[in-house]
Amino acid sequence: MSVSLQTLWTNLLLRYSPARIAFFGTNAIQFTCFWFASAVYISLPYLFPAFSARHKLQKQEKQPTPAEIWHCFRVVFRNQVLSSALQLGVIGFDLLTGRPPTHRFDPILPSLTEVVRDVILCILIREVMAYYIHRLVHHPSIYQTIHKPHHSFSPPIALAAQYSTFREHVLLGIIPIASPPGIMKSHVVTFWVFLAMQLFETSTMHSGYDFWAGFAKRHDLHHEKFNVCFGPTGLMDWIYNTEWKNRADIKADL
Repeated sequence: MSVSLQTLWTNLLLRYSPARIAFFGTNAIQFTCFWFASAVYISLPYLFPAFSARHKLQKQEKQPTPAEIWHCFRVVFRNQVLSSALQLGVIGFDLLTGRPPTHRFDPILPSLTEVVRDVILCILIREVMAYYIHRLVHHPSIYQTIHKPHHSFSPPIALAAQYSTFREHVLLGIIPIASPPGIMKSHVVTFWVFLAMQLFETSTMHSGYDFWAGFAKRHDLHHEKFNVCFGPTGLMDWIYNTEWKNRADIKADL
């Protein structure tokens, strides 16, 4: 890491507690990499209609109305408030019990090699966790009460990545992302890098645009077909033959 970043990190540790750094840093990442990215994607049809029409995966008549987008915003904002409260609860529990923070706050920033290594491993762990949890919430016994609201946006929009019941938000939006860096005891800065990547990825996956190596196309198909493309990267879908490219019945529908 550069000297300037190291100096900034040292000053943060001198001025603020790890609890404050963890809470405000994580929420800053959430704001910039999810809310800002979602706002950009949602604004494209209004600011650049011709560009938006060229890259939209679904026809205009299928897109959600402004009222539906506003409803989505309120639900996502609620989930964000509750998830921040949950984070505060975990931090408070750690302080009361003397348990060490979930992530490391070493005075020396992790090397680039460590960051890349940990992020790659976190992506793989998240892929496995998210795939199995996603398959679970599609089970008929719990789909109606937990996962169905998320599928009400078909085609999806970027903001709808976190449109869900709060139970699902915890199961699919928090646990598979928060757990891998915690399991590995990664540096909090590594966690922020991983979190930023995943938030940008999930907003892009739900954006409905043909950007970024087909991520949106895969998840758009999931919202349309329901029984394909459960995992974030496609690795577990390839293993379990739930990737649309490997299924003749789905391929014939495209």
